Amino acid sequence: MNIKRDIERIRRRLAVTLMLLGMIASPAGVWARIQGVTGVQGPKGPVFHLTAGSFHITTPDGHSLLMWGYGIAGSKTQYPGPTLIVNEGDQVTVTLTNQGLPMPVSILFPGQHRVVATGGSTGQITRESTGPNDTVTYTFVASHPGTYTYYSGTRPGLQVEMGLVGALIVRPKAGADHAYNDPATRFDREYLLLLTEVDQAVHTQVELGHLDQINNTLTHSTLWFINGRNGPDTLYDDNVGWMPHQPYGALVRMHPGEKVLMRVIGGGRELHPFHTHGNNFTLIARDGRELSSGPGQGIDLAVSDYTLQVQPGATYDAIFEWTGEKLGWDIYGTTAGGRPHTCVDNDGDGFDETTHEYCPDHEKPIPVILPENQQLTFGPFYSGSPFLGVLGNLPPGEGGMNLYGGMYFMWHSHSERELTNDNIYPGGMLTMLIVEHPSVPIP
Repeated sequence: MNIKRDIERIRRRLAVTLMLLGMIASPAGVWARIQGVTGVQGPKGPVFHLTAGSFHITTPDGHSLLMWGYGIAGSKTQYPGPTLIVNEGDQVTVTLTNQGLPMPVSILFPGQHRVVATGGSTGQITRESTGPNDTVTYTFVASHPGTYTYYSGTRPGLQVEMGLVGALIVRPKAGADHAYNDPATRFDREYLLLLTEVDQAVHTQVELGHLDQINNTLTHSTLWFINGRNGPDTLYDDNVGWMPHQPYGALVRMHPGEKVLMRVIGGGRELHPFHTHGNNFTLIARDGRELSSGPGQGIDLAVSDYTLQVQPGATYDAIFEWTGEKLGWDIYGTTAGGRPHTCVDNDGDGFDETTHEYCPDHEKPIPVILPENQQLTFGPFYSGSPFLGVLGNLPPGEGGMNLYGGMYFMWHSHSERELTNDNIYPGGMLTMLIVEHPSVPIP
């Protein structure tokens, strides 16, 4: 192994990646916890001061699209709305002020009991804000942990389409590394995947002021989003400057053996079959309730699956793991191939205590003869090697998007049309999972 050559190869690939995309530029841009807001502490619990306003976003197909969104008072409104993070048992207060939208706005909190709305103006479903001088306040106790959504209860067929939707996360008393008060729901990393869609024709009608001409029963979606971004913008870090109203990325990173909590929300009006390449996930909860047969039974009704049928308005919690178990070769390479390492299984579970290598496959070579490079077509995320953490040789101009020799798996809608941006492929409802070598830091 030529260390100087390997260092130079890493340096060249880092430069290429920064120049071409600016995405995945540094592991420091990735988070172990979901980005969100915890509010300001009031006399009885967290308080969130939200506004609703309009803005434009630029989509990867080159369109400029009018959106409506929620935002923290004094900050930009955004799509989707700020992720509100509270603790089980908190008395939560949310105020909402309409900052210039042409109709009243409101918020519903599905899954929260006894939401009390005060102030503002009377609406058909809940109290609303009609303008900058009309603030409505919602109060509830976050009595049960889980993943929830919130959205406008005023003409929701239009206002949710325009972007008035967000996520609410209630952390359990068991701690921030648990989804629920059950040891089986402990996780190492968590990611939010809020799925939505847009009919650009509706947004054009709103921008032209033709609100009375919009028929939401005739919508035809042309853009699909994860966390308010279309692929490949989903792969960028949070809070990149050129997407000021779309702060949330959707890139998932993990090490072998880690448990990743997927918090998935159907934030629009359509069903989306969301598919995880790499492994099955274990669905542990839906709509903020564990899949359990009864008290004390744990998540005994949890389901293993590889495609999640995400229904409108529903939320899901699932745990995803990857170890490379039974792939049939040593995922870290072999001694004969210049990659010596050990596999130590002290507890008899079949896995190394540190790297989570599947020990029965230790030192197993690739069971086929690999073709020469000239016989292959390369994708930008291929490292040049089938081994985790290894950067192999690639022809000039190939690869460049895989800094650390990770294994990439696409996570995406299994509805083919939803993998486009206004019929331009690839795009839409897609992101990536990167399984990184254990030595690669993921904050």
